[in-house]
Amino acid sequence: MKFILISPKNRTTYNFRGDLLKEIISKGYEVIVTGPNEEGIDKIKELGIRFVRIPLDKNGLSAAADIKYMIALTNLLKAEKPDITLGYTIKPVIYGAIAAKLAGVKNINSMVTGVGYVFTAETIKAKVIRTIASILYRIGFKCADTVIFQNQDDLKEFVERKLLKREKCKLVNGSGVNMQKFELSPLPKKLTFFMLSRVMHSKGIREYLHAAKEVKGKYPGVRFMLLGAVENIQDSMTMEDLSPYINNGIIDYYGETNDVASYYRQCSVYVLPSYREGTPRTVLEAMAMGRPIITTDAPGCRETIVDGVTGFLVPVQDTEILVEKMEWFIKNQDEIMRMGQASYQLCRDKFDVQKVNADMLKYINITP
Repeated sequence: MKFILISPKNRTTYNFRGDLLKEIISKGYEVIVTGPNEEGIDKIKELGIRFVRIPLDKNGLSAAADIKYMIALTNLLKAEKPDITLGYTIKPVIYGAIAAKLAGVKNINSMVTGVGYVFTAETIKAKVIRTIASILYRIGFKCADTVIFQNQDDLKEFVERKLLKREKCKLVNGSGVNMQKFELSPLPKKLTFFMLSRVMHSKGIREYLHAAKEVKGKYPGVRFMLLGAVENIQDSMTMEDLSPYINNGIIDYYGETNDVASYYRQCSVYVLPSYREGTPRTVLEAMAMGRPIITTDAPGCRETIVDGVTGFLVPVQDTEILVEKMEWFIKNQDEIMRMGQASYQLCRDKFDVQKVNADMLKYINITP
């Protein structure tokens, strides 16, 4: 038996899908992963997985490049003859499902891990891309047997937009989190807020930076951390825009890392003011390590907390309320541990990767 994962980025394969792939291997499947480059393939191979490089510009707008990607996938799938395929994020979902159909794969699965820039931005460019993406989604979903969503809002929107039929849809609690890898840890002595994200506007980076500047002005002893890559793509903040916050000591900035747990340990409260998510993996990781959360009342984010119990929900793009909730934690520091424990318990009950993967295996028809 053979399973092929069609992945947009190697880092997400071993960070977000590693536990799932190990489960699939334990069921007797040979697992193959496609990825766009050679970055981090040792970590993929360490899982007992065969890697095949198929170039992909996941944010590019070239139709010719996308067709070339789909043809390469089709040729691979015809040669390998997998029993099951799973693609995630927009291009692997669309072109992976089409390629699998052309190759005669009998069990084709797609997973929508969020709608991103295409569905959140309101620029003319974004609206044009959204129209084209909707057409392509319909084609890709028609080829798929099962489409898995990570929150109810995305599922509902895609069905209401008539991109696919409800009976094809399944729902899971995000990608889950490995609670042995991200384990409960003590709070730091210094009150610290932390955001981990690509430095993009739709992730709420402006709101976080503006709130940090305002709070730091009132409470200079409070620390703010930011971890994540500055990418030269649509919706990104530039390093030039970010630099004043670093140079003026408002935030401690770090680039990408393979050891994110060490940064969660340094924080008291995790913050993600995102405009929309699938289910934010970073929030789940922070919950597993016993941190209260401030995030937005937005699709994907609102499912991760109990407002006022494990953290706080704030309106999207509302810096004033974000500041208010940060100040609440500063003034009520005794509550951080209690809310962090509640956050941990919610994570264990709902988002443990073993529970999520059990649902994933059931939905893609891999039986014990």
